[in-house]
Amino acid sequence: PPLGFYDPFGMLDDADQERFDRLRYVEIKHGRISQLAFLGQITTRAGYHLPGAIDGAGDSFADFPNGFAAIGGPDSIPGAGTGQILFFIGALELAVMKDVTGENEFVGDFRNGYIDFGWDNFDEETKLQKRAVELNNGRAAMMGILGLMVHEQLGGSLPIVGDL
Repeated sequence: PPLGFYDPFGMLDDADQERFDRLRYVEIKHGRISQLAFLGQITTRAGYHLPGAIDGAGDSFADFPNGFAAIGGPDSIPGAGTGQILFFIGALELAVMKDVTGENEFVGDFRNGYIDFGWDNFDEETKLQKRAVELNNGRAAMMGILGLMVHEQLGGSLPIVGDL
């Protein structure tokens, strides 16, 4: 990997392969979620929202604020909407985002013998390089979304993102 093995807190000093695989799985999953969160934050702050109504009253997605204010402010999404979001995330967690078939090639491989996109055509060196790129992009996204969330709470303005 471009950044190599990095364990500043010594969490893996006495760890076995199972412990390493569990921590790598969690790191990959958090990285994927952070990539989506960062992209969602940038996209909605740029003014792009899903079309249509979010509820039966006809409120559009653009009617609700961005960031933390969307779930915890005076103009936030109603509690039933937040509950639906949490239910959807739970369903993904329990039924989709895991190795169902036991055919995973590596930790974090959720293809389950179904989705391939040409992965099996790559040689082993290319597969390792692509996995390292995903890992490092996930690490960058975790820092990026954390920075956006902190700056949103601090207030002010950021280039590209605008007022927080």
